[in-house]
Amino acid sequence: MTELTLDSGNRYRLLRVAMERFSCEPSALTPEQRQEAERIVARQLRIEEAVLRSVEAAGVVVPDAQVEEAFRSIAGRYEDPAAFLSALQGQALDEEGVRGYLARDLAVEAVLERVCRDLQPVSDDMVQQYYQNNLSQFCRPESRRARHILVTINPDYPENTREEAQARIESIRQRLLDGSSRADTGHFARQAAKYSECPSAMEGGLLGEVTRGKLYPELEEVLFLLGSGQISDVVESPLGFHLLYCETHTPEERASLEEATPKLRDWLDSKARQQRQKEWLTGQLQKQAAGGPAHD
Repeated sequence: MTELTLDSGNRYRLLRVAMERFSCEPSALTPEQRQEAERIVARQLRIEEAVLRSVEAAGVVVPDAQVEEAFRSIAGRYEDPAAFLSALQGQALDEEGVRGYLARDLAVEAVLERVCRDLQPVSDDMVQQYYQNNLSQFCRPESRRARHILVTINPDYPENTREEAQARIESIRQRLLDGSSRADTGHFARQAAKYSECPSAMEGGLLGEVTRGKLYPELEEVLFLLGSGQISDVVESPLGFHLLYCETHTPEERASLEEATPKLRDWLDSKARQQRQKEWLTGQLQKQAAGGPAHD
């Protein structure tokens, strides 16, 4: 790997990559992170050069207001202006220099947008065809809003031997039902807060909105047989004994074509733009690698 020459432009790029990808300044990168960051910077530089030497770059002008907006956005990622200034000084950068590099970044973005200017808008037929061919992507899976109470098994404690733990949770279940086939949410939450040995006891045993694949198989099998307001028999998992409570049941639902269309249209448009830009950029980089001019 060719060592990256850290002129001011590359110090700026390295600072951005370090903050955006690793959430730290370059000085805090590990050797492996530093190598990855420098690889990204080197590729960014090749792309910038290829883009800005292209025919499409002719006449591109970036307004000062756009540069200032980008500058404020970057400065806003830091705790305060002093921290931002310190980060720049740490890379031997100044504010005006950063504005210049931002203008270059924005010019690259403008060229890539120009490459897509002749793309046709995503039609209703394209949206409908994708929707019909990918129905599973528009399904919201069945879910249960669930709570539980856990009593663990630990032979080292008399109150948590297997026999004692099972007797305790059976007793809790009886108090919850009190002769009824359904439990009350508030009552269950209070019992969970008082007796459950799971951290969720702090929230009344709340597990949240649960879809398949989120719990131990033993628990999932039981939970997805419960209706709203129902409480399970005692269930054993590797953690111990549980009681499960289903607050609400949300069946599987599929978004209609009408509901899906706005986001789907945006996604298809974005996908088409990315594909166009990728193909165009590949061509520009090939010209660059061949040593010829990027201009046609």
